[in-house]
This record gives sequence, C-alpha cells and structure tokens, in this order.
Amino acid sequence: MAMGTKRAPLPLWIDSESVVKGPGHPFYRKLNSILDFHGFDRFVEDHCRKYYKPGGRPSLPPSVYFRLSIVGYFEGIGSERAIAWKLADSITLRDFVGLPITVRTPDHSTISRTRRLISLETHQEIFDWVLKILAKSKLLRAKILGVDGTTLEANAAMRSIVQRVDELPYLEFLKGLAAAAGIAKPTREDLARIDRKREKKGSNQDWKHPHDPDAKITKMKDGRTHLAHKAEHAVDMETGAVVAVTVQPADRGDTESLEHTLEKAADSLGAIVDDPEAAAELSDELMRELVADKGYHSNAVLTAQAEAGIRTYISEPNRGRRNWRGKPEAQAAVYANRRRIRGDRGKGLLRSRGEKVERQFAHGFETGGLRRVHLRGHSNIEKRLLVHYAGFNLGLLMRKLLGVGTPRGLQGRSLAALWALFVFSWLSGRLQRVSEPIRTSARAIFGVPSQSVALAAI
Repeated sequence: MAMGTKRAPLPLWIDSESVVKGPGHPFYRKLNSILDFHGFDRFVEDHCRKYYKPGGRPSLPPSVYFRLSIVGYFEGIGSERAIAWKLADSITLRDFVGLPITVRTPDHSTISRTRRLISLETHQEIFDWVLKILAKSKLLRAKILGVDGTTLEANAAMRSIVQRVDELPYLEFLKGLAAAAGIAKPTREDLARIDRKREKKGSNQDWKHPHDPDAKITKMKDGRTHLAHKAEHAVDMETGAVVAVTVQPADRGDTESLEHTLEKAADSLGAIVDDPEAAAELSDELMRELVADKGYHSNAVLTAQAEAGIRTYISEPNRGRRNWRGKPEAQAAVYANRRRIRGDRGKGLLRSRGEKVERQFAHGFETGGLRRVHLRGHSNIEKRLLVHYAGFNLGLLMRKLLGVGTPRGLQGRSLAALWALFVFSWLSGRLQRVSEPIRTSARAIFGVPSQSVALAAI
C-alpha cells in the first residue's frame, strides 16, 4: 500500500471463527482450570438462583460477576467502572470470565446492580468456598490467627459533610460563626481562621456525610484527615491465608472491633468443618492462639480470650506500674500474656506478624487498588472486600502451583528469565573471546587440542 493511502473499510460482517486470538495468559488459564475442576460455576449458580427470575431481559451471570471482582484484585483495579473498561479491552479477560468475542461486555452499571441484588451472605459463602479449596490443598491450618486493621479512604469528601441535627453544610456553619463574630462578609481566610481556633471541630457525633453515613472522620496513617472506613481481617499465621474480613466504623477502637472479626472467623471455619474432606486438612485445634499489636491490648480483651481458651500474644504498651486491686482475673490474663510475648516463641510470632498480617494489607489495598474505595455503605464495601480477598486466597493456591500469585508476578518472572538468558549469553561470548588466543598459542607451541585448552581456561 502506498504511503498516504487510506486504509480499506472494515467488512460489515465477519465470521467469529476467523477472528485472530492470542495464546491467552497462562495464569488465567490455569486459574480457570482450577475453578472448573472444583465446580465454581455450578456452586455460584446454585447459591444465586434465587436472585434471578426466568424470562425477561438477559442479565449478568453470577459466575461472570464474581470472576470480574476477582479480576479487580489480580489487575489492581479499584472501581467497577475501570473493571468494565479493562474487560472490554482484553481478549484474555473475556476468555477468563467466559464471554465470547461476539457478546458485548457488561457496563459498569450492570456490575453494580448485580452486586446490590446479591446479598452479603452469598458473598460470604463464596469467600468460604475458596477457603475450603485452600484447606483441601493444605494451605489452611487456622490454629494461630493474626488480627489487624487499617483505614480505607471513603468515597466521600470532607467539604460535603453536614450537621447531624439540622443537616446544615459545613461552610454555612462557618459563615454563621463569622456573622456571630461581627464579620458581615467573611473571606476564605476569615473562615479558615475561625475554623482553626475551634476545638473538636471534626467530631463524628456532630457531623456526617449526607450520602455515606457509614463514613467517619478519621486521621489517616499519613497524618491527613479524611472520611474513612475501617477494614479488619484475621490471617492464618502459618500459611498467610485470610480467614475473615470485616468492615467497621473507622472511629471504632481495635479492642471493640476484635470480637466481631473473631466471630466472622469462627463462622467461616465452622463452614469448613462441615465439609469432611476440607476439615481433614485443618489443625486439630482451631483458633487456639491470637497474635496482635498493642492496639488490641486491654484487660477486657485478654480476659475474654482467656475465658474462651485462646492463648494471646498481644504486644503490651508501657503503662507503668498498675493497681490490680479487685481485678484478679484481669491480672492473671495480663501476666500470662506478658510471659508468652517475652518467650522465644512469642517473639517469633510477633516478628512474623508484619510478614503474615500487615503484608496482606499491601497486597489487598496497595497493589490490589482498594486503599481508596469507590463504593458507599459498609455492606457494599464488605461485599467487594470478600471477593477481593477470595482472589488473594486463590493467589496463594496459584503461588503453590506456578510459583507466582498474580499475573503480573508471572510477567515479572518471564522478564527475569530473559535477563538471565541475556547475562548467560554475554558471559559465554566473553569467555569464548578470552579463550581463543590461548587455544591458538597452544596449537602452535604444544599441539594441544583446542577443546582441552578451552575447558582449562574456563
């Protein structure tokens, strides 16, 4: 074709069999084979049948919906809109979720509506199903649990908060304070100065977001103040599998949120025990030990866990000399926990907490793309997190089979192999150049075969 000639128009009709397809991604092909082997589609359809009615407009199949949420974890995509864009642009993801090239990909509103119609309990059942697969693959022990929580930035802006009583916007509230101070037409600097001098100006008892009441005003780990949610999970300290995920108010303390997370973990493990094949691979003692940081240390927590027969390894803050008068149970629980964390085993568990517990936050929220959520309401966010961490648990299984837990990890391994091949080729060529003069001299002086001299030189 000559330069400047326009490209020929595409044909109106094309045979789907003639469409050129790539080889597909080996990671997703292997993951699909695992899901098919364990009957993922059949399980999901049986549990979601009650949300669908016969006839009417075709809707998004439940197996496609849950696979799309899993794709969000593996591709590091936080919003359902971006997941829909990625699916429409990738033949590999079409093959993974089961959509042929002739079928239009779902819009983000369809994904969102499907999530709202499927209950939180069903999402929890899918999460528990993945845990059963891990148990059958000997990747779940659940004797030692580590618990930790983090904050997720909410899909809500601080400038949009209103008062809880009369729903007065924050800016109008400041203008009222300026008028009371005798400033008729306050500037932005005047309002900032008035706001700076107020005490407890970010109280969750006084303010809320009109569209996301579950979001709470919170100081983030980087020092900024945002509306946020608290995500807390329980992790198997022996394998790194996430056993439970909960979403709670961001202003709820660790000592208050712990019980809810442990209840969720107990329910999930109870569902696994009901499956004889999966229960056979679990530890003989479930949830017998608990590892956590000093934010979870309190008399009530240690006493409650001691009564439940759980040995705690919780870091103890420096509170100085304490008065135990009238608190014999709390004293015994605190002293027993102190003895355990000072032992070699306790120190080892607390050291591994960063690797087995805090690292899962990096996988799920940093590289997983959910540090800032794009949904509102604890129920919606928890639905997304459950399938998100179901994908993380599937990544543990993939790491056992392929050596990598994400498609990007497999790509990085391929690049590392190519780099190693390049270095090997370069070294081989350099050794050959160094040994060539030696072989020439040996043949001229001693008559030694060149292969022997080359091996000696190397």
